[in-house]
Amino acid sequence: MPTALIADDEPNLAAELASRLAKFWPELEIVAMPRNGVEALAELNAKQPDFAFLDIRMPGVDGLEIARLAPSVRVVFVTAYDEYAVQAFETSAVDYLLKPLNDERLLRCIARLQRGGAVAQPISTADAAAGKDTAPIQWLTVGLKDTTHLVSIDDVLYFQATDKYTEVVTAERRHIIRTPLKELMQRLDAAKFAQVHRSVIVSYAAIDRVERDLLGRLRIHLRNHTDVLPVSRAYVGLFKQM
Repeated sequence: MPTALIADDEPNLAAELASRLAKFWPELEIVAMPRNGVEALAELNAKQPDFAFLDIRMPGVDGLEIARLAPSVRVVFVTAYDEYAVQAFETSAVDYLLKPLNDERLLRCIARLQRGGAVAQPISTADAAAGKDTAPIQWLTVGLKDTTHLVSIDDVLYFQATDKYTEVVTAERRHIIRTPLKELMQRLDAAKFAQVHRSVIVSYAAIDRVERDLLGRLRIHLRNHTDVLPVSRAYVGLFKQM
């Protein structure tokens, strides 16, 4: 039976997470729920759980330091602060969940833990340009003024190239990154994303339907989103069953 520790200095939030984990992953046993970093380290050493759900800002020892001191446990950070995302993945965190949690995002995290796959890695423009890490990316780090945001690749509907940047479109917002589409496509999972135009890469999961307009051109309509994407002749073969 898999085991986990939940460390959060807000007991109500820890209890809520434990309840939701019990609902979505009933086989998971929560072996401890410490309320500060010192207690968390002690419980990790004593109980040796498989997973640790850690808040970052905690009294005594913060979550980032705990992850560095306990490298054998698979860590998921659960925090209200997105500015620690890059540091979190430097500690080999499996996932980074932002409060307040939604069920869909938590379910994706559980699936990743159950698969026992590789640690999710964010991509930066510098990494892409240097050709580092050929595994499919799971995260994008996007900057807004002095803040770094973390965007799960599962949340991306499509990428669209502009004159100087690449636009990353999710259901809630749009981000700008400097990584060219050509380099980005090399780092995406080909089973999940397809290039459909010289300036567009779309998530298969985001596609609701593909229709022909009056001129015979294919147009992609997205689920729960008003944007309509073009399909160029070079990529019509992707939809040849139509």
